[in-house]
Amino acid sequence: MSVVEHNAIDVRPRISEAEVGDYLALLKPRVMSLVIFTALVGLVIAPGHVHPVLGFTSILCIAVGAGASGALNMAFEGDIDALMSRTANRPIPRGRITQQEAMTFGLILAFFSVMTLGILVNWLAGALLAFTIFFYVVVYTLWLKRWTAQNIVIGGAAGALPPVVAWAAATGSLSVEPWLLFLIIFFWTPPHFWALALFRSDDYARAGVPMLPVVAGPDATRLQILLYTLVLVAVALAPWPLGYFDAVYGVISLVLGAGMMWLAVDVYRYREGKAALRATRRLFAFSIVYLFALFATLLLDVVVRAVAPVIRAVAPAIRAAVASVTG
Repeated sequence: MSVVEHNAIDVRPRISEAEVGDYLALLKPRVMSLVIFTALVGLVIAPGHVHPVLGFTSILCIAVGAGASGALNMAFEGDIDALMSRTANRPIPRGRITQQEAMTFGLILAFFSVMTLGILVNWLAGALLAFTIFFYVVVYTLWLKRWTAQNIVIGGAAGALPPVVAWAAATGSLSVEPWLLFLIIFFWTPPHFWALALFRSDDYARAGVPMLPVVAGPDATRLQILLYTLVLVAVALAPWPLGYFDAVYGVISLVLGAGMMWLAVDVYRYREGKAALRATRRLFAFSIVYLFALFATLLLDVVVRAVAPVIRAVAPAIRAAVASVTG
């Protein structure tokens, strides 16, 4: 019997080799961790009181929605991932999970995350989460990623929406503050990912992805990184003079912004050899610290404000106890 004839009658079902870790990898846990953190900040700084169960449910649904987006993104980008060294070990290129399995997994997670958030919390938050997943999967993954060098700029809106979704979950409405958080993440995304794209440009070129360094060249990308970083620093600082965030946030934003600008200037200045590679890697790494520290400042401010009344209430008793002991 020929190989063709044998394959023609071989109808044995495929036995999946996937393990729990492979399905977890589909969720893009690193991206999910950033989504959870920025959403948590949006939830915590929202006015009013959020019941802990509803707050936990909101963050869980946003996290699962982000994971669903990651799984669907991998389902549609298996061909690209297989050509890039950075992504070649993902479950689909390795053959441990099929495209159909990843798509089914992603759709189930997307459905339950949106419906759970809508039913248990509110439908504004559920609708925003559904739009976020749609934008990331359909607008970014299926359209922008393969067709335009502005894919990161426009597609960054999906990654910037989690704090807006969380604010809506906490309040049932929207306000200026969550959109300020949105703008910070939105303008942070291009310099962050273009720094990565500069030292991974060969990967993107091999996969045929029109990232800016591949299409416009590294020098044009360096200029865009510098310009977007300048806008980012201004946007991140703006909530302080506008009266939305306090002086502590403003000072930390200034310090962190100075660091971002310094590294962006280095990326613009050093264009060849090890110095250029080191500059892009440093900017990429620091940009993660920048966003985390900026949002952590807002989170810490809320915690301090919540704890301060308790400390003031117990301070007299503590002083009295110390005085009695020291006599």
